[in-house]
Amino acid sequence: MAKVLMVAAGGAAGAVLRYAIAGWTQRLASGSFPVGTLAVNVVGCFLIGFLGVAFSRYILIREEYRLALTIGLLGAFTTFSTYGWETFSLMNDGQKWQAALNLLASNAFGLAGVWLGFRLAERWYGA
Repeated sequence: MAKVLMVAAGGAAGAVLRYAIAGWTQRLASGSFPVGTLAVNVVGCFLIGFLGVAFSRYILIREEYRLALTIGLLGAFTTFSTYGWETFSLMNDGQKWQAALNLLASNAFGLAGVWLGFRLAERWYGA
């Protein structure tokens, strides 16, 4: 139960940070390109790469704190960081085909899911 509460607390903090940082960055850029989301995704990828190595090799940390920071905080901050970490890990482990498949499948099915949800909502609500 402690792990679940730590992940939830990290998730709440990550969601608030995402909202604040993405909004602030987008206002600075003042354009239509989603700079705020891009910034959050890049920062999240950097942090999960750094923490993934730090926690597995150099920093001893209790499991519930590791989960709160990686799954909770970074997971709510950006799931793109997890996608980046998992794809990189596959490449780093020599599983280049699985990494390529994850890259293609995540993007293709993700965009297809957005398209399908968009079209379904249009039909559902009569747009």
